[in-house]
Amino acid sequence: MPTLSIHFDPAVFAHLAKAGGDDTVHVTLSLGGGEQNSSPVAPVVPHGPLAELMKAGLLAEGTILAFHQRRAGRQGRAVVTSDGQLIVDGQAAVFPSPSKAAEAITGNVINGWTLWQLPDGRTLDDLRRDLAQGRHGG
Repeated sequence: MPTLSIHFDPAVFAHLAKAGGDDTVHVTLSLGGGEQNSSPVAPVVPHGPLAELMKAGLLAEGTILAFHQRRAGRQGRAVVTSDGQLIVDGQAAVFPSPSKAAEAITGNVINGWTLWQLPDGRTLDDLRRDLAQGRHGG
């Protein structure tokens, strides 16, 4: 059985110390280049529905998306992964699309592109429109 060694940058512990009791802290692990592993690790390339937004610089890994449906009394929070999927608070699965992620919370088939919002209030659909109109973030 191989030995697993996990090393954290001190900034990770500083971030954890600042987090509140109700905060969710997402940690991503990747293969490192230790003495025994000298082969380079290929960068993660986004794929799936969010990939083009990420490649255009309109959406970044680690972006926190949220929604709040007042009438239905539902809210959700998700984090964009480096490969373009969504980690949804309270869900064990990683979701490949905004609509599947929203459906996991609402229990209904729903358009996640218009539901999920960035911290600045724009929706993923707004970003998609920006991309189609040639407005890129990078």
